[in-house]
Amino acid sequence: MTTDAEIDGKAYVHWKSWQETYEGLVDADYLQQMTLEKCLKIAKKWRENIFVAKDGEKVVGFVGYGAYRDTTLADTGEVYGIYVLKDYHDQKVGYRLMNAAVEALGAYSQIAVWVLAGNDRAIRFYQRYGFVFDGTKQEIIMGTTNTELRMIYRR
Repeated sequence: MTTDAEIDGKAYVHWKSWQETYEGLVDADYLQQMTLEKCLKIAKKWRENIFVAKDGEKVVGFVGYGAYRDTTLADTGEVYGIYVLKDYHDQKVGYRLMNAAVEALGAYSQIAVWVLAGNDRAIRFYQRYGFVFDGTKQEIIMGTTNTELRMIYRR
């Protein structure tokens, strides 16, 4: 079980990662609405199926995972989100978090992840890990219309 301090750290990583990653990719007003307080509320609701990465006592990344959220794919797990503070990029933090999620999702024959179109760094990370695009996309509204692309990792 995640501690209260880890939940607070997860909220900070969620908020800070959005600010570091999505500027220029999502509507600026929407991004401004993704406050630390909002991320803290999300973090407190979502305490299960997460792993956090820490540097000492500081949470520097997290991954959330579970069963795929709709019925379009059978026998599929999902990585709901993986975030690492920019200062910890290129230090294998994301890779270790993804390994933990993939292991926890071991009962599934495949794992899905949705990535925002234009988030090239995340796309390269998923591709290096072994995820491939399956051609599925969806439009989501984050102030303006954005496109998410589905990627699949098969065992």
